[in-house]
Amino acid sequence: MCDKELLSSHSLGPEALEYLEDILDSHEIPDHDVEYAIEWIAKEYNKQDDAPMKVSLEVLKRVYEVFQNADNGDDEGADVVDPESHLFYIDAFSMPLWNWSQEKSAFEQSSSIPTVSGSADSRVMAMRNRLNVIKQTVLRNDHFSPSTLPSRDREHLLTLRSTKQLLGRAGERFLLFGMLAHSKEGKLCLEDEDGRVELDFSQLDQPSEGLFTEGCFALIEGDYTEDATLVVIAIGHPPCESRDTARSIYGHVDFLGQGATTLLEDAQLSERVRVDLADLRFFVLSDVWLDMPETFIGIRKMFDHCVENVFIPKVIVLCGNFTSHGIAQGNSREIRRYQESFDALADLTSSYPAIARYTHFVFVPGPLDITANSVLPRRPLLSTFVSRLKSRVPKVHFATNPCRLKFFDQEIVIFREDLMARMLRNLVGVKPDVRNDDLKRYLVQTLLDQSHLVPLTTSIQPVLSDYDHALRLYPLPTTVVLADRYDRYQMTYEGCHVFNPGSFIGNSFGFSAYIPSRRESEECVLGMHGEDEY
Repeated sequence: MCDKELLSSHSLGPEALEYLEDILDSHEIPDHDVEYAIEWIAKEYNKQDDAPMKVSLEVLKRVYEVFQNADNGDDEGADVVDPESHLFYIDAFSMPLWNWSQEKSAFEQSSSIPTVSGSADSRVMAMRNRLNVIKQTVLRNDHFSPSTLPSRDREHLLTLRSTKQLLGRAGERFLLFGMLAHSKEGKLCLEDEDGRVELDFSQLDQPSEGLFTEGCFALIEGDYTEDATLVVIAIGHPPCESRDTARSIYGHVDFLGQGATTLLEDAQLSERVRVDLADLRFFVLSDVWLDMPETFIGIRKMFDHCVENVFIPKVIVLCGNFTSHGIAQGNSREIRRYQESFDALADLTSSYPAIARYTHFVFVPGPLDITANSVLPRRPLLSTFVSRLKSRVPKVHFATNPCRLKFFDQEIVIFREDLMARMLRNLVGVKPDVRNDDLKRYLVQTLLDQSHLVPLTTSIQPVLSDYDHALRLYPLPTTVVLADRYDRYQMTYEGCHVFNPGSFIGNSFGFSAYIPSRRESEECVLGMHGEDEY
């Protein structure tokens, strides 16, 4: 029997219900696939312009006829996978804003028009969204309990409390969730929607894994004292929710503005990429210093390698900084050299027609590059500097920082920021004593657990409040590129692959190649004088 709720909010009459059951029976759909079949029919039904809320038998028959025609069509044509039609570039300023509604326990699309200046309300809403997006995953996590946090005393199991519930309860132990911040007096506190409490870290020797900064959200277990402080005995990051889990709940929400897809559609697209596009690659370069002659030697060597091996990447992402040093405001000579360096890159690229015609080039500005704004998200490179690139390279995209690529079912976030150094400068509480490899892992875990690219207060890292959602990492992306001048690395955490391509110029020319079919990256090294590792 068909479940009426599977057709969204539509109502099914007896004739439509009988027709659906006949379709399922005629195709011998097994019970475990019935839900997927109904889901597909519902999605196609909703695409019809004349589809009423009460399911129309006539429209339903039309949908089924489309399905039959597609099924009986040219199999050879159906097997052709066109990457171009499934590759989208998503600007930070074009992403729709979805606010979390506590009343409905769901995401609601904002009806207001975002502005660069923002407002007092939008600044409050941005932080509230960050808190509530994480909190709803914490409360839903089946494995969440105080005993999962490192603690010296786990005799008492605690439930999540609010700061307002601390009053008059000195001597008791609590588990709180909120943002780490400093009070006006300079005291480290935990803030939630109901208030704040001062934290005492004197009894904590080592925090759990991750980096704890001012502006990040934490789960803190501690004892409340007579002087209104919480003696911390355990601190941890919130649990990270997998992409599949989030998509199973919010699959109908179009977070990227490219149309929502079902899990079934995602699975089908993923299989096509895995089987049919196994050799396709995206190259990612960072710190492409165009004011250094060595950079052009490296890029030419990369292009030569591609042409000689008949291996042309589908996408080449070039992240800033595009200059090795900052350009002083009003320095006309430096500004002219900056433009000339992009002109030289356009000339070099166009001299390789096989690459220039086929490959998509994505330019992501870095902290030192000249853009219309300096706060996050950053606008693209100014068009006055890149006019020759636009005229010489057909598939060039000047992206915001951060930006996103949607490729079939995959969401790839690209962010250029010297994030490791900034996070380490702003650690609070008990600082971890770890090795370099652990720091890389801690950074990745922190950002994904925080569901945000910059878990810092706006006083440390200014963010346009109306566009804070462009830095959100929820649902968890498929891949995150953290282009940083820090050491190169790659790892996968909770199913999300994260990598830093490192600086292009060093002892060799280094970059990363992302493989969509495997959802992982490889390190590529082009020796300046010796052998290549590719």
